[in-house]
Amino acid sequence: MAACKLLGSGKECSFVDQDEIWKIHVKIELQSAKAWPNKWGFLTRSYKEMQEESNKLKDVVKLELPQHLQTRPPTPPEKYIQVGPSPPVPQTTQAQTGWRSAVPELQLERYGKVQCGKKSFLKELGWAFDACS
Repeated sequence: MAACKLLGSGKECSFVDQDEIWKIHVKIELQSAKAWPNKWGFLTRSYKEMQEESNKLKDVVKLELPQHLQTRPPTPPEKYIQVGPSPPVPQTTQAQTGWRSAVPELQLERYGKVQCGKKSFLKELGWAFDACS
């Protein structure tokens, strides 16, 4: 038995009921598809007409703009962006990871060093160790 309830009655739907409901949905969908061109077909015709008119106007109207109103071609980025070579990478155990952090302006640790594992959060609050388990 299916879990859906028939509208208005307290009975549950059987597979036959669900099949009938599906057939009705398909029937309504097919009827709507047949009726759509009569009700809303004007939208497709007017769109096609608008496209044809637009294409005709594009072909007819070709204005030559004065020189001061024309757009210039884009400037290649190489003219205004200068990228210099990177400084040499120092020989460290980390190779390239984090080597710039020795420069004071580029340091990652802005708020002091992280001290992991030296204190217990529960101990700071004065809680028992089994309080969070």
